[in-house]
Amino acid sequence: MAQDPEQLRIGTAEREEATQVLSEHFSAGRLTIAEYDERVGALVAAQTRAEVRTQFEDLPAPHPAFLAPPLPTMPPMSRHPERDPRPGAEMVTYSEKSKLVAGLLQLLLPFGVGRFYTGHTGVAVAQLFVTIVTLGMGAVWSFIDGIILLASGGVDGKGRRLRE
Repeated sequence: MAQDPEQLRIGTAEREEATQVLSEHFSAGRLTIAEYDERVGALVAAQTRAEVRTQFEDLPAPHPAFLAPPLPTMPPMSRHPERDPRPGAEMVTYSEKSKLVAGLLQLLLPFGVGRFYTGHTGVAVAQLFVTIVTLGMGAVWSFIDGIILLASGGVDGKGRRLRE
């Protein structure tokens, strides 16, 4: 059973804050000396938020901070696996393919196998062709491509980012 916030008991800190705010209203000329004394006496004797609130009902802001309505609480946001963690970034769709697997395939089998894996068949066929035509010297292209895949990732054949 939830308790009414207005019936919550206040402590010395809340009474002191309310008295301080009331003195600001007195300094601004909104209260006479008699009204100020009466309200300070009521604040010192107050036991709940409701009793404090009655002393400020006819006064403009500022009011004691503890009388402000509570801010609405939002459920904690979970990190969405498809969302780029940078603020303001757009949705990022990830591939089911891994950049680690693609990079290792390019390094260990340097004739375009990693590019076949990611779905870039055109690049893969070109790397295979260059490696065969140059009698293995063109494997440097696949090797460097594998290092780039491991270092910075890339995209699959459908333009989706490779998973970490």
